[in-house]
Amino acid sequence: MTQYTELRRELETLTTEAVRPEFAEIDRRSTLEIARIMNGEDLTVPSAVAGALPAIAAAIDGVAARMTRGGRLVYAGAGTAGRLGVLDASECPPTFNTSPGREVVGLIAGGPEAMVTSVEGAEDSSELAGADLAALGLGPADSVVGISASGRTPYAVGAVEYARSVGALTIGLSCNAGSPLGAAADHPIEVVVGPELVSGSTRLKAGTAQKLVLNMLSTITMIRLGKTYGNLMVDVRASNEKLRARSRRIVALATGAGDAAIEAALTATDGEVKPAILTLLAHVDASTAERLLSESKGHLRAALEAAHA
Repeated sequence: MTQYTELRRELETLTTEAVRPEFAEIDRRSTLEIARIMNGEDLTVPSAVAGALPAIAAAIDGVAARMTRGGRLVYAGAGTAGRLGVLDASECPPTFNTSPGREVVGLIAGGPEAMVTSVEGAEDSSELAGADLAALGLGPADSVVGISASGRTPYAVGAVEYARSVGALTIGLSCNAGSPLGAAADHPIEVVVGPELVSGSTRLKAGTAQKLVLNMLSTITMIRLGKTYGNLMVDVRASNEKLRARSRRIVALATGAGDAAIEAALTATDGEVKPAILTLLAHVDASTAERLLSESKGHLRAALEAAHA
């Protein structure tokens, strides 16, 4: 009992676990009233994220520098936080043509089963986090983002502690100030969104805040790595009909070329958007485009400047 009494007292100190007395009878409100209240609560999240932008930017610069040297971006969390990390990682291959499971990786306490079913006790094990990261062969070139709304989840804290022990860059993303996760990380990102509409349900505002920050971490890192040209997804992987159509639209927007020229360029580059754009804008063949992109480490703008030098 003492263990649970102490845990209860600890939870009572967390902003994310606080109770909103003004919502004590929210179940007696109309559906539209509840929806308006929720919407009003959600509107506070972007301003909370805005307060953390300097910390977010510093973390992104650190991640991008390591990924330039071949490192990986690894998310680690439990429950909703872990699912958000896995979601963000899984969206990078089709959007930025990253290698699935090799450049951006999502780990959730309890493994893939925990994406849809609660794996009891998994989040309470810091050792499990260390074992999961060790299985990846984590090293100094990598970056690890521990994600936890409370900032105290043992799996997330353990992931950051293990990552630091092997020299990896560490980021702690939480929604409480002065959290153990933030204290353990090189880059603490603490987005304090306040108590939830449904007390302790951190899939709400806290989850929204975490999703916004993860969007920034992955997207801006990929921009820094040259995965975009302006705001165009030039590294998109055309794995279905919609993405193939999008690829052609991106080439058209970047070059202003006609349909026939676009088809010829994409055929010559095996459907790869970035070299196709380069062949059209720099008037070079596909092999030259590939060489220029290799020499510029995948940065299309730099490759174009080299072609015109």
